Amino acid sequence: MCCALAAMLGAFVHVAVTGQTVGNAREKALAKLEDVTRLYEAGDRLPPDAGIDLAGLPGSLRDLALQGKRGTMVAEDDGQPVMWAAGPADSGQVVAVGVDYAQGARTIEGLDRAIAVSSVLAIGTTLLIGAFGVTRVTRRLHQTATVARRISAGDLDARVEDPRTKDPGRAQDEVATVAGALDTMAASLQGKLESEQRFTADVAHELRTPLTGLHAAAELLPPGRPAEMVRERVQTMRTLTEDLLEISRLDSRREQVDLDTHALGPLVERTAQASGTDTEVVVVRDVRVETDRRRLERVLGNLIANAHKHGRAPVLVTVDGPVVSVRDHGDGYPDYLVEHGPQRFRTEGGAKGHGLGLTIAVGQARVLGAQLDFANAPEGGAVARLTLPYEEA
Repeated sequence: MCCALAAMLGAFVHVAVTGQTVGNAREKALAKLEDVTRLYEAGDRLPPDAGIDLAGLPGSLRDLALQGKRGTMVAEDDGQPVMWAAGPADSGQVVAVGVDYAQGARTIEGLDRAIAVSSVLAIGTTLLIGAFGVTRVTRRLHQTATVARRISAGDLDARVEDPRTKDPGRAQDEVATVAGALDTMAASLQGKLESEQRFTADVAHELRTPLTGLHAAAELLPPGRPAEMVRERVQTMRTLTEDLLEISRLDSRREQVDLDTHALGPLVERTAQASGTDTEVVVVRDVRVETDRRRLERVLGNLIANAHKHGRAPVLVTVDGPVVSVRDHGDGYPDYLVEHGPQRFRTEGGAKGHGLGLTIAVGQARVLGAQLDFANAPEGGAVARLTLPYEEA
C-alpha cells in the first residue's frame, strides 16, 4: 500500500506540474500568435521566430490551421523542443510562431527524475522498515508455532517465554497475548498430567505390598480350581500393577538407555523363543545395531504377545536390516489404533486386555529412539513395524 501510494503521489505531481508547464507555454505561444497575426494583417515585418508556412511546423498542426482553427503543439525543431502555435492566414496559408520549450522540458525532466529518486528512497525505506517489523512479528509467531508443535509432541517443558509477557510495563501485542496463553495452557496441562502420573504411580506402588501378601497367601491355599482362580487373578493384578509403574516411568521421560552393539537377527530369534509361542522368524538382512537389549526385548515381546492374543496364527517376525515387522493373520488393528496409536485401557471388539502392552511398546521404542508404526496388511492381518536407529558402517 505504501509503494502504491508513493507511485500515485508521484504520478499526480507529474501530471499537475506538466499540465501547468505546458499550459503556461501554450498561453505564451497563443499570445505571441495573436501579436504576429496583427503584424501580418497590418503588413508589418514578422519577428524571426514567426512566419508564413514555416518549414518546421508539424503537419497535424498545419492541417488544423488550414481548417480555420488555432492550435498549439510541442514538437522538436533541429533537436530542440518547441511549443508551436498556428492559425489561418490569407490564400490558404498558415501563420505560425515557435516558442522555445527547452526550459519547460528540462523542468519536467528534472521533476520526473526527482520523483523517481524520492519514490525509490521512500519505497526502499518503507520496505526496510516493513521487513524489519514484519520479520520481528513472524519470527515470534514462528517461535510460538514451534513451541506448540513441541508440546503436541509431548515436550511439556517447552515454553515461548516472550519477554513482553513477563514485563507488565511493556506493550502487549497480539503475539505476546497468544504466547502468554500458550505458556499458561502448557503449564496447566503439564501440572494436570504430572498429577495424574503421580497418582497412577502412587496407586500402583501402594498396591504392590498388599498384592505381594495376597500372592503369598494364595500359595498357601489347598490345591484345587478355586485356588488356581485366585492365583490367576492375583497374577493378573500384579502384572497390571507392574505395567502401570512402567508406564509412569516412561511418562516421566527420565528413562536412560544402556546402549551396546547387538546382532539384530539372533536377538529377535531369542526373544521369539523366550515368548513361549509358535512364532516364525525370518531374517532377510541382518545388521548390527546399537541399542538397549532389555528394552528392545520388551518391545518385541509385547508385540509378539499382542499378535498371539488378539490376532490369529501364523505370526511372522521379519528382520530386514534395522526394520523388524511383526505380523499376524487376524482381523487387524482397530481404526483408532492405526490413526492415533494405542491408548491405555481402550480395547474394541470384545478383546480382553487393558491396552497397556502396546502402550509400553511405544514408550520403550521412544526411549530407544526408534519408530513404531501400526498398520493393517491389504490381504488381512495386523502389522507392527519397528524401525531402529541405524547408520551404515
